[in-house]
Parts: sequence; structure tokens; C-alpha cells
Amino acid sequence: MQEYPVFEHLPFESLISQTQEKYYEALSKSDKAGKSTVFIEYMLRVIEESLGQLLNFNNRTLSAEDRLEYFVSLHKKEFTRKDYMSIFKDLSTATASRDLKKGVELGLFKKTGEKRKTIYKLNK
Repeated sequence: MQEYPVFEHLPFESLISQTQEKYYEALSKSDKAGKSTVFIEYMLRVIEESLGQLLNFNNRTLSAEDRLEYFVSLHKKEFTRKDYMSIFKDLSTATASRDLKKGVELGLFKKTGEKRKTIYKLNK
């Protein structure tokens, strides 16, 4: 992730959970073969799909709801406005604040603190 920061924002967990049966099948086949080739190929497909989704996602105009839905899918348990803006680099601080306020109103996360010390926690 230090070499290629894009990997910090890929929702691997979501994609793996969507194909959990294939994940365990690849693990089992690799274990039986004594080689990790099948599992590596599975993970490379997950990475390719994840990158494709990220590229498609970044090429569309997003509403506040779209941004919030995507951010929640990243499963960051605790975050700040700065963390939110690191995902949506073109957002102004005012728009990010409006998005986060809407997220609180929609019950997606809880807000604690004020101004620069505000922290948001994802609702489970």
C-alpha cells in the first residue's frame, strides 16, 4: 500500500465476501496441490475486479448518497472529515461536511466531538 496507495481504497473484503465460496475453493485447491497458484490467481481476479469497479466509480458524477454508500462499503470503523476527503479528493471541505452531516442523519454513523476534533464512528 505504501508503493501503490490505490490499494488502500479497494474493498477487498466486500469482493471476497461476495465470492466466499470461490475463496474457500481456491484455498482448498491450493492446499491440496501444495502450491498457492490457484489462490494467487483467485486473488488477482479479485484485485482486477476491484480496480475495475474503482475506475468505473471514479468516472461518474456522484451524489452525496453515492459517496456515502461507497465510503460505508470501505468499512472504516472510525474516521474524520479528512479521512473522508482522502477518498473523495475533489470535494470541498463544505461539501464533505454536508455529506457527513447527511450520513449522521441517515444513521450510517455517529458523530462525536466538534470542529476539527470531530470523529465519526460507523454504525454496525
